[in-house]
Amino acid sequence: MSKDPLNEYRRKRNLGASREPAGGNGDAPRFVIQKHDASRLHYDFRLAFDGALKSWAVPKGPSTDPREKRLAVQVEDHPLDYADFEGVIPEGHYGAGTVMVWDRGGYRNLLADARRNPTSTQNRSVKSGRTLAGIARDGKAEHDHE
Repeated sequence: MSKDPLNEYRRKRNLGASREPAGGNGDAPRFVIQKHDASRLHYDFRLAFDGALKSWAVPKGPSTDPREKRLAVQVEDHPLDYADFEGVIPEGHYGAGTVMVWDRGGYRNLLADARRNPTSTQNRSVKSGRTLAGIARDGKAEHDHE
């Protein structure tokens, strides 16, 4: 029996009261970056993989300069429908504050063994969104000038 990747997400929330998504379907390779004005303003980077959104909190927000490094702390997986979530999580609930989509788009993982470990910095991916576009190679980003 496989482990539900959303157990921690559901455990931390009262989804009926917060109106956050509970699930979702699809296997499209997409990403979303959400601006989250919670107890501290930060951005959440989410990457669709294996039926969930693998998620990282980026305290200082993303950079459009691919040479600039930013801390990203992996957090619990989120349901695929969270990629479209915008709204206010009520006070008293986990993550209380405003969530809005900052960027979204598709990606293509360039390594054949990406299914083994999507969080590895050895994975290479192409991202194409409204704000961010480029190629990440071995943990370093380059702009895609095609």
